[in-house]
Amino acid sequence: MSDIKIIKGVVAANCHPLGCKEQVRQQIKDVKNLPQINNAPKNVLVLGGSSGLGLASRISLAFGGRANTLNVSYERPPTESDTGTAGYHNNLAFQHFAKEEGLIAEDFIGDAFSLEMRTKVINYIRQNFGKIDCLVYSLATGIRPKPNGEGKWKSELKTIDSPFTGNFISFEPEMMLPVTLEPANNDEIEATVKVMGGEDWEEWVEVLKEADVLDTDFKTIAYSYIGSEVTYPVYFGGTLGKAKEHLHQTADLLDTKLSDINGHAYVAVCKAIVSKASVFIPGLSTYVLALMKELKERGEDETAIQHMHRIMQGYLYNPNGTPTDDQRLIRADNFELNPEVQNKIKEMIKNINSSNYKDPSVGDYEGYRKEFSQINGFEIEGVDYK
Repeated sequence: MSDIKIIKGVVAANCHPLGCKEQVRQQIKDVKNLPQINNAPKNVLVLGGSSGLGLASRISLAFGGRANTLNVSYERPPTESDTGTAGYHNNLAFQHFAKEEGLIAEDFIGDAFSLEMRTKVINYIRQNFGKIDCLVYSLATGIRPKPNGEGKWKSELKTIDSPFTGNFISFEPEMMLPVTLEPANNDEIEATVKVMGGEDWEEWVEVLKEADVLDTDFKTIAYSYIGSEVTYPVYFGGTLGKAKEHLHQTADLLDTKLSDINGHAYVAVCKAIVSKASVFIPGLSTYVLALMKELKERGEDETAIQHMHRIMQGYLYNPNGTPTDDQRLIRADNFELNPEVQNKIKEMIKNINSSNYKDPSVGDYEGYRKEFSQINGFEIEGVDYK
């Protein structure tokens, strides 16, 4: 596999199309073996449904609830010299398996922030669905265009008050290095909130509502991460946290705006996962090595698809109503934030260093590395990479 998988640091420069297809198939199989969503939505729009939590949400609702799905994602198709992005091949695979089961599955490839894309999506909904009863907002990007072509906002991975130094794990070459994040200025904080906060989510819901394509009892959900005191300085206490706080506030605002159609808006606080974005965060990789090892030993570790299906089946579409905390957040991070788990992680992290981080006795580096490879279709069981 080393001859075909190209990784530079923590960036995968290629993917494996057959591996991507097999990974989607396996996620579908996993969902079918889990409790089904009895009162699932019929027609769903997923913004950012080509990979990660967005793809897992789409698979959960389609194959665990028989929903038709529409996805908007920005992906690069293959060329003679390039495999294209994993998300491109995930979309093709999802369409293939969905249509085999008689489900509508449509993908729009392009800029989800643009007015042109919103118009295309609305027209499609009117012509094919009439209305939608669920919107999943799972866009993952570091840049958002400003209105009227005035430039772009760029998110920043920085702290707020003081510098933070944490370990960063590179996959190729394999090494652990200390990396220091500097505090952000006010402009950088504002730009990060513009990109990763709730403003675009709010705009999408408002545009869809004005176009009268939202059904009665419509629900919309976005995803967040809070983490523990271990990750606080680099995540929820930093620029990313400011954006997530804005996202949480947006859910409350949208929930009020949707009341006339008995609609609701929620934010689900997810567990720490291995993603294309999370591997860049200093300190988080060491934390995840310890977390994965501890949760696996407790029998509580979840794959992305298992985690998303629990959110959909057990929370968002729970027949008895959507359970939330006192801030109206869906807290699906309960396994991770169990005090027993957190106390164990704090002790484990003290013993993880650049010399032993691959040792299975101190953390689950092999599981961490393998999950990253699988995002791009590598190391998937059942695929002949030769």
